[in-house]
Amino acid sequence: MKTVDLFSLDGQVAVVTGALGLLGQQHCQALAEAGAHVVVCDLDSQACQELAATLPTRSLGHAANVSRPDSLHQLLDATLAAFDRIDILVNNAAINDKFETPALAAELSRFEQYPLELWQQSLAVNVTGVFLCSQILGAQLARQHSGSIINIASTYGLVAPDQSLYRAPNGSQRFFKSPAYPTTKGAVIAFTKYLAAYWGQAGVRVNSLSPGGVENGQDAYFVENYAARTPLGRMACPTDYRGALLFLASEASAYMTGANLVVDGGWTVW
Repeated sequence: MKTVDLFSLDGQVAVVTGALGLLGQQHCQALAEAGAHVVVCDLDSQACQELAATLPTRSLGHAANVSRPDSLHQLLDATLAAFDRIDILVNNAAINDKFETPALAAELSRFEQYPLELWQQSLAVNVTGVFLCSQILGAQLARQHSGSIINIASTYGLVAPDQSLYRAPNGSQRFFKSPAYPTTKGAVIAFTKYLAAYWGQAGVRVNSLSPGGVENGQDAYFVENYAARTPLGRMACPTDYRGALLFLASEASAYMTGANLVVDGGWTVW
């Protein structure tokens, strides 16, 4: 077998949660271009179906709520009905705090004032969602005695947020990176190690991917500050994680499990 053939996903079936997000769409495209049938999963059924229709392989769009077991059982049934198996699970669904009133963002995101309901919401999606998807969908891989689970974590699961990045040139703090996102992403990395050890004998590999920040219309001062703090001198492009995801999904990483692949332009070296 040629080395390049190790990256082929021809005929495999991949489920991607949070598939309509900025990186979720890139994950779907990368997997499909490698030959996988992709199950595009997010909250909006029509948008999932529309994205699936654009992919180069026969794919399926299906709405699901990752925090609801009944919804995930329906997703499992629909996937097996369409493809009869699951080979790859990408646990990408997550929420990152957004405050409806920008004027109150700095105050509400401050740790001392951070709302309990936002903390609980993040735990429900970012941690419990990964747990449930792995338990309900990932168990299918264990039954098949093969497959790859990829949990999308973050550099903020490894290091604390630099709050100065969110400070405007005039010295005002626009908002603070809240405690929920780093906490939940750290939990995802720990859960990845647990599941890798638990399902290793079943032939299921479980790894996490920790991306750095992606440039996506942020304020110019933030992009400049982030780039200055990164050895490669820039934020990521949305396409920068396609290769890493494909590596973890494919046989190219056949002897890799329980690992956290950091792709961050060098952000965490300092």
